[in-house]
Amino acid sequence: MLAAELGEYCGKNAIVGAILRGGLIVALEIAEAIGGEIEIILAKKLGAPGNPELAVGAVSENGKVVVNKSIASKVGADEQYIDVEHHIQSEQIELLIKKYRGILPKRNLTGRTVILTDDGVATGATMKASIWTVRQENPETLIVALPVGPEETVKDLSKYVDELVCLRAPHSFSAVGQFYEEFDQVDESDVMRILKKESCKWT
Repeated sequence: MLAAELGEYCGKNAIVGAILRGGLIVALEIAEAIGGEIEIILAKKLGAPGNPELAVGAVSENGKVVVNKSIASKVGADEQYIDVEHHIQSEQIELLIKKYRGILPKRNLTGRTVILTDDGVATGATMKASIWTVRQENPETLIVALPVGPEETVKDLSKYVDELVCLRAPHSFSAVGQFYEEFDQVDESDVMRILKKESCKWT
């Protein structure tokens, strides 16, 4: 259903950016439908003091940091706090790089059409961190495509992208899984299988 809404990007050599792990399954469907390339987004949000789900910034896999100064100021995330959080999240990204980049090397997003996706959003913090990270690479167009997310989160995310496609944005929202008939965990073996397949396809 989501891929059908993105039909205008068919044949446009778009990159479909996946937020692991569930987003990779969605990205695979979109990429196959529009003839796009898959990229995994290894961004980590910098969580607010006492509220790790609230993103005050993000760190990308190349180590660059972007901070929303307005949010950071409101929640008391000073420079020292951000430095510590940056170090913690950078270590996590290094582990992901070692695990995945040997299979699917990093793609250059500069000047490309990038479609960011996940299996849904709740607070939107991880998606926002991914948006900020991708923006650092200067894509020509940045689209967020989602199956579902709460109305307020979807409205907030739309401020940071060129286009946002969301199939459902209900007022009543408890969790992403409530909108799926099946919502099993995506196994690490599935992630590896998809990345290996994608690597062979584009090398």
